[in-house]
Amino acid sequence: MSNTLVAKERKEFKRSVLTKLRKEGNIPAVVYGRHEEGKSIAVRNVDLLKVIRENGRNGIISLEVNGKPETVVLEDFQWNPLNHEILHADFLHINMTTEIYAKVHVELIGTPKGEEHGGVLQQSLHELNIKAKPKEIPEMIEVDVSNLELGHTVNVGAIRENYSNITISHDDDEVIATMLSSRLETENKTEEEQTPTTNEAKEPQVS
Repeated sequence: MSNTLVAKERKEFKRSVLTKLRKEGNIPAVVYGRHEEGKSIAVRNVDLLKVIRENGRNGIISLEVNGKPETVVLEDFQWNPLNHEILHADFLHINMTTEIYAKVHVELIGTPKGEEHGGVLQQSLHELNIKAKPKEIPEMIEVDVSNLELGHTVNVGAIRENYSNITISHDDDEVIATMLSSRLETENKTEEEQTPTTNEAKEPQVS
């Protein structure tokens, strides 16, 4: 497993240059933060995907820019909703003792008791906004739903104690998951199907 990502500094910013860069398998990016001047860089698409796959979305990255290693995290990225390729990436310089903001995937674990009575589990929050030191950011936040009965919910307040080393930036009463009766779930799905959606894009595949 490696968290090293090699980058080259960019000096040209014309659209034609960016198009050529992407066709050659590179991703235009920027690195900024920690009172340092931002730099425009480029990284290999396959290398970035490998680092995300091996270290997680919020993993600490050793970014080598012109041979000089810099400690960063992947702050944000934009992707093409048609082919799921990353179009641009933002890297943030970090101090290992200073808290930073991050988004963490929510993973539901366990089989709800309500399923024995025909219930259907509905997940409302798929990621949580948190604040923590870089090494304390979890790869995912696990939420045990095995005790959920019909009509019951699990909210943010119920998991806060399990993750006391980080700050979860949500109200305690925000619902993570609900155990619905199959009838209510069918009605909700029908309403969703009748409502037009404008953004059904998924994040790029890294597996």
